[in-house]
Amino acid sequence: MMGHRQVEQAALFYEFSLERHIPADHLVRSIDRFVDLEDLRRELAPFYSNIGRPSIDPELMIRMLLIGYCFGIRSERRLCDEVHLNLAYRWFCRLGLDGGVPDHSTFSKNRHGRFRESDLFRRVFETVLRRCIRERLIGGEGFAVDASLIKADANRQKGIEGDKRLPPEAAGRAIDEYLAVLDDAAFGAATEVTPKFVSPSDPAARW
Repeated sequence: MMGHRQVEQAALFYEFSLERHIPADHLVRSIDRFVDLEDLRRELAPFYSNIGRPSIDPELMIRMLLIGYCFGIRSERRLCDEVHLNLAYRWFCRLGLDGGVPDHSTFSKNRHGRFRESDLFRRVFETVLRRCIRERLIGGEGFAVDASLIKADANRQKGIEGDKRLPPEAAGRAIDEYLAVLDDAAFGAATEVTPKFVSPSDPAARW
């Protein structure tokens, strides 16, 4: 005989521990052991105002970005949704069960504004690199280069002649910075051959 669904009255109090629900072998636990962001607030203090509403905790934002990088979550909107729903991500981000998740637009505003001026991401990277060297995970005797082929985001019909510079309305801040890196001798410098056409949407796409 088919059983009846039991509808129980909701409990008045719950006892729930995120710590007990995250498996010991979960990746976030392995990462958390090596993440030290204690100096983050001190380094970023000059970039925050002394008045106004409290901002989003910068450590929370960095931890959320680490979740995105480690688990291949490329969309900031989806990252916020995943952190909101996933208990392991909440534990790693120190949010508890009822902690609020920042809006996805906050990441863009800080990455292209406050964080960019503070050189924060480079410092975090260098901190991780020093820790990896200390733990003998890397030695520096060799290196690898990713030579993956990436399809250009370019339209042949909208190309600009190579001997002409991109029009001001096409070259935004991101493109200006990207072209500056291409021309930097430290990065191998751009080819001396003048291309016939350059793509406004993907300046590295030249033909």
